[in-house]
Amino acid sequence: MLGLLFLCVVVVWGTTWFAIHVQVGVTVPGTAIFWRFMIASAAMGAWLYLSGRLRRVPWRTHLWLAPMGACMFSCNFLAIYRSEITLASGTVSVIFSVATLFNTLNQWLFFRQRPSVRSIAGGCIAIAGVACLTGMGGVAGISQTGAALALTGTFLFSCGNILSRRVAMTGVDLPNAVYRGMLWGCAVLAVSQVARGESLAGSTDPAWIAALLYLALPGSVVAFLAYLHLVHRIGADRAAYTTILSPVVALLISILFEGTHWTAGMTLGVGLVLAGNLVTFARIDNVRSFLQKRTKNP
Repeated sequence: MLGLLFLCVVVVWGTTWFAIHVQVGVTVPGTAIFWRFMIASAAMGAWLYLSGRLRRVPWRTHLWLAPMGACMFSCNFLAIYRSEITLASGTVSVIFSVATLFNTLNQWLFFRQRPSVRSIAGGCIAIAGVACLTGMGGVAGISQTGAALALTGTFLFSCGNILSRRVAMTGVDLPNAVYRGMLWGCAVLAVSQVARGESLAGSTDPAWIAALLYLALPGSVVAFLAYLHLVHRIGADRAAYTTILSPVVALLISILFEGTHWTAGMTLGVGLVLAGNLVTFARIDNVRSFLQKRTKNP
């Protein structure tokens, strides 16, 4: 059962990047993101209500929930969706995986939690990979504007993670916090769209609608709840391996369906980013146990 949940998270999150690619260019990003999280929040709210888990949230907590929603469910995705205009979805997914590095940095800045040596080493390797991808190391040379947008969206998502931790300190559980955060994200998007004179009307294109429903339900609700269950059952460190494997799925889809032509430099950059995440998350005791077993049973 746990294996199926793990596979579900990896496959669903790995394929959401291509679903975003399908929507890009059909409507403005804000419209697509608004409807994604309107549908997701409705589904999340219904699940909380029917399961008897819907809880009241003190109004003061919304002072934290509002910026959390802006960072996790609106502003970050505005940058991510725009990055996919010039970057392959698989590349964006790899850049997004450095959210773990930003989480470590933000925890150090805001909660004074010193990063471990492994986290620092993994972060340095991942940074080198991003540098290769953007051509800063003179290797790959993909769109630096697209990479900057992807990194901005990733950093905002990390800030949302830090804010969610602050919300948890008030006693609000994560599903209820995410539900309210999604609603706040929709509110931010609605105000932003109206202020810029952009329509909130979606598209009638079947592919756009299919991508919307996939992103809203499996991508934003089902996989998220499965991930929370994994965290509860096997721990956050092991569940975090999904963030290493899902970009691999996204990369394969980019090659198969987006006609992405990978260079040696891009391969090096992707490899370094994934290796950096692996160094950060790999449990030394598990590695030693594996090596000991291999030694005893060649």
